[in-house]
Amino acid sequence: MDYEYLIEKAKEVRERAYVKYSNFKVGAALLCKSGKIYTGCNVENASYGATICAERVAFTKAISEGEKEFEAIAIVSSGDKIAFPCGICRQFMSEFGMDLTLIFSDGHTIKTFKLYELLPHAFTEFEAEVKGGS
Repeated sequence: MDYEYLIEKAKEVRERAYVKYSNFKVGAALLCKSGKIYTGCNVENASYGATICAERVAFTKAISEGEKEFEAIAIVSSGDKIAFPCGICRQFMSEFGMDLTLIFSDGHTIKTFKLYELLPHAFTEFEAEVKGGS
């Protein structure tokens, strides 16, 4: 898959973001192992905890359509710097594989990382069992 294409899809959906409070738009394009692409943008809320990030929107759209295996996700923001996923999104994505490729662009350069590089100590079901958590 051409990363430029995923970045363009993320840029397109970024423009639909609902960012009444921060004015910081984020778009994401998620490539599934099936070859399908699902997009998402951030949707803010006056109750900030109800805000949902672009990455989780793309994932929930894909999952609701039956996808469970993912290759890569492109993430772009309206800022002039690369915007990395928040901790909640990193943990959310880890549920589906730490080998996910994350693609970022600031409009000039493209950087890629594996999820395990950005979340080296993800909380997993195994860790919950070992530590006696639920």
